[in-house]
Amino acid sequence: MASINLIEAFQDFKEAENIDRPTMMKVVEDVFKTLLRKKFGSDENFDVIVNAEKGDLEIMRRRTIVEDGAVQDPLAEVQYSDAVKVAPDFEVGEELYEEINILDFGRRAILAAKQTLASRISDLKKNVLVKKYGDRVGDIISAEVYQVWKKEILLLDEESNELILPKSEQIPQDYFKKGENTRAVVKKVELKNNSPVIILSRTSPSFLAKLLEIEVPEIFDGLIVIKKIVREPGERAKVAVESYDDRIDPVGACVGMKGSRIHGIVRELKNENIDVINWTNNIQLLIQRSLTPAKITSMELDNDKKQANVYLKPDQVSLAIGKKGVNIKLAQELTGYSIDVYRDTEGEPQEFDISLEEFSDEIETWIIDEFKRIGCDTARSVLDLTPEELERRTDLERETIDEVRKVLKEEFDKG
Repeated sequence: MASINLIEAFQDFKEAENIDRPTMMKVVEDVFKTLLRKKFGSDENFDVIVNAEKGDLEIMRRRTIVEDGAVQDPLAEVQYSDAVKVAPDFEVGEELYEEINILDFGRRAILAAKQTLASRISDLKKNVLVKKYGDRVGDIISAEVYQVWKKEILLLDEESNELILPKSEQIPQDYFKKGENTRAVVKKVELKNNSPVIILSRTSPSFLAKLLEIEVPEIFDGLIVIKKIVREPGERAKVAVESYDDRIDPVGACVGMKGSRIHGIVRELKNENIDVINWTNNIQLLIQRSLTPAKITSMELDNDKKQANVYLKPDQVSLAIGKKGVNIKLAQELTGYSIDVYRDTEGEPQEFDISLEEFSDEIETWIIDEFKRIGCDTARSVLDLTPEELERRTDLERETIDEVRKVLKEEFDKG
């Protein structure tokens, strides 16, 4: 049995445990049949026998013995006088099997075969990795932190495959140390320079969805379905759920007794506030629930424009908008409606206020009209909204808004 020291190549196969033996044999056979075609013009009468354990192979040539001078196809036939040189008891019509000495192919051809084999093994391992993680997109995995860099961290799975968690997919409060295990969801598998890159995420809504599925058996069993998740990673999340069993309260099931089910998820997400709400097809009710924890007084809906004007008591406005406007932003993403918040002061003790018309000598009429268009017809109604909110809701420049607010503030400061 001739050997060309293929042990290293076969060892690569063993390391890639997911490559099955028939596939391995086929690849090796293909590589050496290519070698045979180059040397003999055909591989039809050759058998490649691989011994994966020892890391060697043999190539057997198979020809039919014919009468002397009757050879028509030298690749498939051998004349009798040549056959008896191998073994004297051969007869015409029998099959002659001869081992081909691999060294006869030449050193260069053998080296090329080994390189081709190594390349094919590498491609197979890549394909296995792409398939493995391609099938797991959206699943949570646990992996060990191997390297921490500024723009990403490198993790290793249980088979030492490399996984990437980019900075953009990390929760702002995340802190990683080499050697620790962390959980993330498989976001996508990319090919860069013909190599698979597995991208993980901790900011994706699907990460929260999978954490809920782990903690809440009713979700895993399909009794409760997650209709939609919106997140501002590390800050707040809103989860709309619906129960397929009237006996199950979906919100209560997700939160658990005294928050037992949700607390672990909150810790995993670095204290991200999670609002779990009942899904409904009634858009007015959905908007109301989505603005949790604020309580609204009344609402005006324009379904054609997907616009909602929401009125709240003054002490509820900041709750509805939330820190850095996160609460109202998530409510808009969850409902698909643009939501504007207004103060409802009806029945409240009225503070001293001044009509914007009183400032017509200092503020141009068209600017006053623009404020009126969004429901701000008094000085306090303008000052009660942030410059950012005014800039979003009007067609005014920030510089103009700041100047108007300065004029209005000065009037109250005089009092």
